[in-house]
Amino acid sequence: MGHKCFITFKTEDAAYKKYILEELDVDMIDKSLNEPINSDDEDYILNKIRKEYLSDSTVTICLIGTRSSENLGWNEQRFIKRELQASLYNGQGNTKSGILGIVLPDMYASIYTGSGICSTCGKSHNYVNINDSSTVREFSYNYYIPNNKCSWAYDDHYCVLVKWDDFIKSPNEYIDKAFDKRASEISKKTKVRP
Repeated sequence: MGHKCFITFKTEDAAYKKYILEELDVDMIDKSLNEPINSDDEDYILNKIRKEYLSDSTVTICLIGTRSSENLGWNEQRFIKRELQASLYNGQGNTKSGILGIVLPDMYASIYTGSGICSTCGKSHNYVNINDSSTVREFSYNYYIPNNKCSWAYDDHYCVLVKWDDFIKSPNEYIDKAFDKRASEISKKTKVRP
């Protein structure tokens, strides 16, 4: 069964959004937040974004490209940050969305940097650089939710992460995984504004 998706992305990555909309069998809401909402009331802002932009979407797809990092600052990232905050927000008449991060090809080498032996447990871990230099904090925090362990298993992540090449082979499989996280135990530990 398909889930309605909303895509948050940087303008530079619009071609990937277009490909998802036109080439893949994905049920999409094709809206983006392009104007700031003038209010100091955070709950009002997030409710308004959920109602007017995300409406009945249940999964937010976050395209992770070279312009997606927290380090670029609030002004540069304000729309992506707001869209992810609204996706994670449990408001009146709204439940949070699953979050699916798609790593675009030009970010593979920056994010997937191999593996190594952990000095804490002695086991091998894969290095996945989801941090302020690759994504906004709303994504990275909810991917690496603090767990007092030396690594994260699949159940320790709220956000689901996939490479573009894997996503386009089986988009609904990954959308389903993100959707299913909404009912998982880790869902209780997400943060809207980390």
